[in-house]
Amino acid sequence: MSTISFKRPLVSDIPVAVAVTVWLLVTANATFWTKGMLYFGAHPTALAAFAAAVIALHVAAFLSVSVKYFIKPFYIFAIFAAAAASWYADKLGIIIDRTMIGNITSTTVNEAKHLLTGRFVTHMVIFGVIPSLVVAWVRIDHKPFGRKVMEHIIVIVPCLLLAGGLVFLKYPGFSSTFREHHDLLASLNPAAPVVAAVKYGKTISAETNIVVQALGTDARYSEPGTHPGKPHVLVVVAGETARAQDFSLYGYERETNPVLKSHDNVLTFADTTSCGTSTAVSLPCMFSAFKRTDYSDAKGKGTEGLIEVLNHAGISTQWWDANTGSKGVAARTVELTFASGDDPRFCSNGECRDDVLVEKLKQELPKVTGNTVFVLHQIGSHGPAYYMRYVEETAPFKPDCRSSDFADCSKDEIRNAYDNTIAYTDKILGDIIDALSARRDHILGAMIYVSDHGESIGENGLYLHGAPWFMAPAEQTHVPFLAWLSPELVIDEQTDIECLRARNTGPHSHDNLFHSVLGAMEVDTAIYDQSLDVFAGCSAHRASQ
Repeated sequence: MSTISFKRPLVSDIPVAVAVTVWLLVTANATFWTKGMLYFGAHPTALAAFAAAVIALHVAAFLSVSVKYFIKPFYIFAIFAAAAASWYADKLGIIIDRTMIGNITSTTVNEAKHLLTGRFVTHMVIFGVIPSLVVAWVRIDHKPFGRKVMEHIIVIVPCLLLAGGLVFLKYPGFSSTFREHHDLLASLNPAAPVVAAVKYGKTISAETNIVVQALGTDARYSEPGTHPGKPHVLVVVAGETARAQDFSLYGYERETNPVLKSHDNVLTFADTTSCGTSTAVSLPCMFSAFKRTDYSDAKGKGTEGLIEVLNHAGISTQWWDANTGSKGVAARTVELTFASGDDPRFCSNGECRDDVLVEKLKQELPKVTGNTVFVLHQIGSHGPAYYMRYVEETAPFKPDCRSSDFADCSKDEIRNAYDNTIAYTDKILGDIIDALSARRDHILGAMIYVSDHGESIGENGLYLHGAPWFMAPAEQTHVPFLAWLSPELVIDEQTDIECLRARNTGPHSHDNLFHSVLGAMEVDTAIYDQSLDVFAGCSAHRASQ
C-alpha cells in the first residue's frame, strides 16, 4: 500500500525574500498604500516612483538578513508584527508609534481581552499563522558563503541603486510629502512598529537610572479666613477617554449631563486641550508642573509632581484607581486599586464601574480630619467595551453596541454606547458632589474633573485613541474640564462664581490642572503660576495672599 508524502520544496533565499516582501506590502499595508495614493494622487509618476522605491528597499532589507538559523525566525516575526499592526491600522485607524508601544506594554488583562476579538484572531490566523507556517515548511537553500554573498550583491545593489535613484529624481516631491504627512511612513508595516519598539526600548533603558528631583519643598498651606476649623477636601477626578464634544454642558445636542446641570456652582472651562492622546502620556503630564510643550517622559519621571507638592504642604493625598494605574504619578502616596472585583453592585466579569470610587469616598469622608486631596482615576469611557462602563437598564441611548468588536455594531449603536458612558460619568460626578455636600457641616468641599484624552468613534475612519499628537483629531485632544465648589467654600474664600463663569471660554489645557489644584487648596509655593490657575483673580482671600 503506497502512502502519499509531501516533499518540502527547496527554494533559494532570494525568491523567499521577494515573496515575503510582496506578502507584507500587499496584505499588511492597505492603510499605507491608501495614504500614499491620497498624498501623491496629483502626481502619478511620483506615486509610481515611491512604490518602486519601497518595494526595492524591502527586497534589499529582507535579503540582507538571510542568515541560516536567523532568516526564518525573523521573517515569521515580521509577518506576525505586520499582521497585528495592520489590523489596528486598517480597522481602527491606529498607528503603532513609540507611545502606542508604551501603551501596549502597560495594558492590563482586562484591557487586552476586549481587543482580542474573534475577528482579530481570525485575521491573525489568516495573515499571521498560515504564512508563517509556509515559511517554516519550505527549505531554504543556503549556498556556500562566497557564492551567497555574490548572489545577494547582484540583487541588493541594484535594489539600492534603484531606490536611491528614484529618491534623487523625485526628492522635492518626496521631501515635501513626508514633511507634511508624517503619518505616511508611520503607517508602513512592519517597519514602523519595529522602529517604534526599538525607540521605546531605548527610552526605557535611558530612564532606568533616573533620580527623582524634589519640587516645591517650600509649599505651605495658607489658612482660610472664616472657617479655620473645617478642613479643605478636594476630589480630583481624572476622567478617562471623555471628549468635550459629547458633553451637553458644552453644547452637545444630546442631553448627556442632566445631573451636573441640576447642581449649583458647577463651572465649565471650555476649549481644553489634553497633553496627549493616551493615558500613559496624559496622566503623568497633567499632574506634572511642566507644560505640554516642555514635558517629556524623562522629565515627568525625574521630577516630583502635584502629589508630592501637596504632601510638602502638609496636605494628605490618596489615589484611588478604577483604571490601569497611576502610571507612576502616585508612587509616593497611598494608591489603591479598584479596577477588578466581585461586588455585584458595581462589578461584572471581573471589571468594576466607577461606582466603586464613589462608595470608597463615602466611606472615607467621615474619617477626614485634615486638608485632603483624593484623586479618583476613572475607567470612564474606556473602549472598546463601552457597554461595560454603565448600567444597561438606566442607559438613556438605545440601541447601544453590546460588543467589543465595532464590526458587530452600526455607527449609531457605537455612538449610543459611547454617549451612555458620558451620561454615566455625569451620574458619577453628581454622586461625588452629593457625597461632599452631605459632609458640608464638617468640610469645605470641592471637585475638579478633567479627562486625560478624548476618543474617536468613527470620524474619518478612526476609532479609539492614541493617534500621534501631530495628526490627532480634535475628538482625541479636546476634553471636558469642570469644577464644582461647595457653597461653604465659596463663602469661606469669598469667591465670585460669576467671575469664574465669565472666563470659561478658554483656551485651557492640562497645563492648568497643577496650578489650579494648588490654588484650590490654598497652597503657596514659588512654583505656583497664578496665570495657569483657573480660580485665580476671582477669590478675595486668594488675592490677599
